[in-house]
Amino acid sequence: MTTQTTSANASITTSPPPSWKNKAVLSVAFLMATTSVGPGFLTQTAVFTNIYKVDMAFPVFASMFITFAIVMNLWRIVGVSGLRIQDIANKIAPGAGYFIGILLALGAVAFNFGNVSGSALGLNVLTGVDTTWGALFTGVVGCLLFVVHNASKRMDQMARYLGLFMIILIAYVAMTSLPPMGETLTAAVMPMNIENLLLPTLTIVGGAVGGYYTGAQRLVDIGLQGKEQIGAIKTAAWAGISIAVVIRILLFLAVFGVIAAGGVLDTNNPAADAFKQGAGDLGYFIFGLVLFVASITSVVGNSYMATSLIKTLFPVVERNERNFCIGFIALTSIGTVMMDMPILLLMLAGLINSLILPVVLAFMLMATRRKDIVGDYKHPLYLSIMGVVIVLGMGIASFSNVGNFISKFIGS
Repeated sequence: MTTQTTSANASITTSPPPSWKNKAVLSVAFLMATTSVGPGFLTQTAVFTNIYKVDMAFPVFASMFITFAIVMNLWRIVGVSGLRIQDIANKIAPGAGYFIGILLALGAVAFNFGNVSGSALGLNVLTGVDTTWGALFTGVVGCLLFVVHNASKRMDQMARYLGLFMIILIAYVAMTSLPPMGETLTAAVMPMNIENLLLPTLTIVGGAVGGYYTGAQRLVDIGLQGKEQIGAIKTAAWAGISIAVVIRILLFLAVFGVIAAGGVLDTNNPAADAFKQGAGDLGYFIFGLVLFVASITSVVGNSYMATSLIKTLFPVVERNERNFCIGFIALTSIGTVMMDMPILLLMLAGLINSLILPVVLAFMLMATRRKDIVGDYKHPLYLSIMGVVIVLGMGIASFSNVGNFISKFIGS
């Protein structure tokens, strides 16, 4: 890989070979997509589709535009600056990076409990092995991926191949249980009860943002940084958004197709039940594969993201990055065995991330005004406006929906 240097006014001294850049773009795009559409998103989509039926098409549709605004703002600013999220925040307000980095890392811990649980459930479907052993097996596999030589390259390869595999599997189930498309398309833009759809919209967006952070941090590590690389950064962002959107739409169609045909989903594991009712025992087996693939990629991507958020803040972490990734996976795997509420954890993690996101995005938008961060880069006005709308809208809406979440999933 070509050595690159960045500063406030000089972004990159040399450019990597085109073939390397193309592979890097695909790697970071698939890593973002597979990490954002993990077991959390699978579970959240199934749970809310079971509740809101065809109206759930609107949150899925709206999340496409919200994802575009978040990723395009976040990735451009992180990529052009060559700085990680926590380092940008520290430049804006000294000490803020520690708060954001630690907050997001703790959020990653909560999500990884769900990721490991999802992998264990997937293994249970595939092999019948107890979820306790499945969680421990997941931890071992995740740790081994960081022990092998050049773990970051293995992570990128895994994201590309497993991402394609996941799309094919979900597409198969979606095609076997397609819902009425006219009704679905109408609900995507004109739902019957739009006032009730704020919570599911916020939760599924929050459930995916971990992948957005992971992709942004990965840009810096693989060398897609500096103003001269803005074209590749935009391409990677578009690719990641497109892959994630395709998976989301197919997943919703697979779940709603079962409900539209009169199926009633098991509330204990609605996603698994949707696949089983939609495509029989084969569908149930496919669900196990999808859940395992989505979970293991999210376990690895999440551990990388959590470590990358604090490694520039604490030198000991940067010196021992691989060991901290392994420790993160081991800790959350053991913690999963000790806890037994994966559905609630996955739903709660989505809401928590929707509360944190406006804070992170606000710092990124402030960075566009700082030449010591982005140099002479000019951030598009339309992206800044979309970013401000999300910061204000999600900030207010997320806090106002905490009570709604508690009453719906925890009890008053």
